[in-house]
Amino acid sequence: MAKGDQGCRILRESVLACFRVKNVEELYASERVVVLVSCVLSFVGSSLLVCTHALWPELRTRPRQLLLYLSLADLLSALSYFYGVLQDFDKTSWDCVLQGALSTFSNTSSFFWTMAIALYLYITIVRGSPTGTGLLCCFHVVSWGVPLGITVAAVALKKIGYDASNVSVGWCWVNLDAEDRVLWMLLTGKVWEILAYVTLPVLYILIKKHINRAHAALSEYRPILSRAPALQPRTSIADKKLILIPVIFIILRIWSTVRFILTLCNSPAVQNSVLVVLHGIGNTFQGGANCIMFVLCTRVVRTRLFSSICCCHYDELDWPLQRSDSCWQRPEPHKDKDVPGPERTKPLLSST
Repeated sequence: MAKGDQGCRILRESVLACFRVKNVEELYASERVVVLVSCVLSFVGSSLLVCTHALWPELRTRPRQLLLYLSLADLLSALSYFYGVLQDFDKTSWDCVLQGALSTFSNTSSFFWTMAIALYLYITIVRGSPTGTGLLCCFHVVSWGVPLGITVAAVALKKIGYDASNVSVGWCWVNLDAEDRVLWMLLTGKVWEILAYVTLPVLYILIKKHINRAHAALSEYRPILSRAPALQPRTSIADKKLILIPVIFIILRIWSTVRFILTLCNSPAVQNSVLVVLHGIGNTFQGGANCIMFVLCTRVVRTRLFSSICCCHYDELDWPLQRSDSCWQRPEPHKDKDVPGPERTKPLLSST
């Protein structure tokens, strides 16, 4: 009787697996287009963050340096996901394993760098502790070393492979044929993802509370500061960003966790079209979201970027008539109200 029950269970799981694969084939074309677009936007956003860091040395503060490393991880993640979705893997192959390894490494590294930025802000703002190269080296060792070690171990033990898109959106990740697949799903991403869900809100709430207490103290002893029009917009923007950073991270990543839980529960809802699309966008759009927050919504960087684009466009139109004039000779950065000079950049960066 026990053998009969086991046979029925195996047959039922096989039929359910076939149903899932069929569902994937029916929905995959539309899902793939959306996820590919998300990958491209993330790649462009991460590239823009890297370019702004390279072009303007005066913007290279320590927080934006950490943001650079996060952008590099998101850049690699977007490329590996793009290849995985584009290839439409139907079995474990050498490029499936390579893509799965790259996405595992970059995705896990992105979690670590996101938490490293929050930890750095907490140490410098709340604790007021001096930070040197030692802390940065520690961030490098943990944020690159731990994901690399996990990925190498997963590849060596042949845990990376085809997953029938049950826990992904076309790309390869942990092979569902592995007996200890749940353990490796946790090690190669889900543990760090869930840890980030808890760590980021706690750290940013502590930072925001500390800033609010500091503003309250300044308002009590220096009432004139609370009425200063220049300070209100900057603090308001900073407060909004402190709230948005963990919120956006959770909104993007939660769908991956939901599908992971549904997979563990053996629920057919794991292949729900809307859920699959949200999962695909959430896993691939992190670089685009960071670009929106730290380039387009940061006045100093946005002004520099738009000024450079407009200036270069003006030069192209004006080149035949005024060849001797260059884009950096006409404007006066230190006199312009919208484009701050080097001496005004650092204070603005801390508030935006």
